Amino acid sequence: MTQQFDPAAATAAYLAQLSPAAHAKAQAYTQGGHWLLLWGFLISVLTAWLIIRSGVLVRVRAGLERRRPRPIVASFVVGVIYLLVDWVLSLPWSVYSNWWREKSYGMTSQAFSGWLGEGVMSMAISAVFTGLFFVALYALIRRARRLWWLWAGGLTAGFMVLGMLVAPIYIEPLFNKYTPAPNGQVRDAVVQMARANGIPSDKIFIYDGSKQSNAYTANVSGLFGTARIAMSDVMFKKGADLAEVRGVVGHEMGHYARGHSLWITGIFSLLAILAFFVVDRLFAPAQRLLGAGGVTSIADPAGLPVLGVILAVLGLLGGPIANTVIREVESDADRYSLERINEPDGLAKALVKTIEYRAATPGKLEEVLFYDHPAVGVRVRRAMDWKAAHPAK
Repeated sequence: MTQQFDPAAATAAYLAQLSPAAHAKAQAYTQGGHWLLLWGFLISVLTAWLIIRSGVLVRVRAGLERRRPRPIVASFVVGVIYLLVDWVLSLPWSVYSNWWREKSYGMTSQAFSGWLGEGVMSMAISAVFTGLFFVALYALIRRARRLWWLWAGGLTAGFMVLGMLVAPIYIEPLFNKYTPAPNGQVRDAVVQMARANGIPSDKIFIYDGSKQSNAYTANVSGLFGTARIAMSDVMFKKGADLAEVRGVVGHEMGHYARGHSLWITGIFSLLAILAFFVVDRLFAPAQRLLGAGGVTSIADPAGLPVLGVILAVLGLLGGPIANTVIREVESDADRYSLERINEPDGLAKALVKTIEYRAATPGKLEEVLFYDHPAVGVRVRRAMDWKAAHPAK
C-alpha cells in the first residue's frame, strides 16, 4: 500500500534542514530588523529637526529668490540639498544598519569602500530623480491649491512607472553586471517555461548579486518592453538545482504574467493620495511643533523636512498596510508557480534557503505587522498542500 503523503510532516522536514542554531540566528536577525524600523524613524525625525534648526534650506531658497520668484529652480535645488544633507547626517546610522549589521550576520561580503561608493552613486541618482519629483510636486501645490494632494497620487504613479521603465536599462547595470543565462540545461528550461506561459523568453539574466548580498534571490524588474527576469549568482553558489530554478523563476514569471507591478503602482498611488491629504491637513501644526519658523507655507520647498516627518510617521503606521499588499502579491506569484510550473519541492527547497534573512515561523501578528513576504513556513506548507492535492502521475 502506498503511504499517504503528509504535508505537515513534509513541511517540518524541510524546515528541519536548518539547525536550531541557524533558525535562532535567523530569528534574531529578523526581529532585530523590526526594531530598526523604529530606530530608523527616530533618526529620520532627528535629522529633519536638525536641518530645520540649521535654517540652511530657508537661506538657500531666499538666496535663489532674492531678486525674483524662481519656484522651479528653488524646488529642485532646495530638494537636492535637503536630500544630500539628510544623507550625510544619516550616514552613521546607515553604516550600522545597512552594512555593519549585515556584515556581522554574514549577509554580505562587500567591503566598506564598495558599499560606500555604491551608496554615493545611489544618492546621486536619487537626488536627480527625486529633485524632479519635488519640482512637479510643488508645482501641483502652487497651482492645484486645495486639491494638490489628489493630483499628487497620479504624479506618484507616473514616477513609479518611469522608474520601472528606466531602472533595468540605465540604473541597475551601474551596480551589477547582467549577463544572459548561458546555453545549457537551466536556460533551456527557463526558455521553455517562458514560451509555454506567453512570457518573453529573450530577457533571462544572471547577475552578480553576491557583490552586495549573500541572500538567495531572484527578481523580475522593468515594465513592458524593458521587463526581464534576473537570477542572482548566489542561487547557484548555494547549489540551486533545476527544480529550484524552475520553482523560483516560475514565481518571478507570475509577477510578470499577473501584472503585479501595475497593481502595486495603482494601490500605492491611492495610498499616496491619502498620505498627501494628511500632509495637507497636518503641515501647519507640524511646522509649529518642529519650529520651522522660516517656512512661509506648505508651498515653500524649505518646508521639505516638515513634509518628510509627516510622511515618516505615516510610513511607520502604514507599514503593515503596504506589507499586506505585497504579501498578497507574493502569495499570488507562488500560486502561479505551483499551477503553471508544478515544482512544489523545487520551490520549497529554494524557500528554505531564504530563512537566514527572513525567519521561517513568526507569530501571526508579527507576520502581519512586519513581513512583506508570507513566512517561509507558510509558503512551504502551501507548496506541500499543493503537492498532496496534485500527486505526480
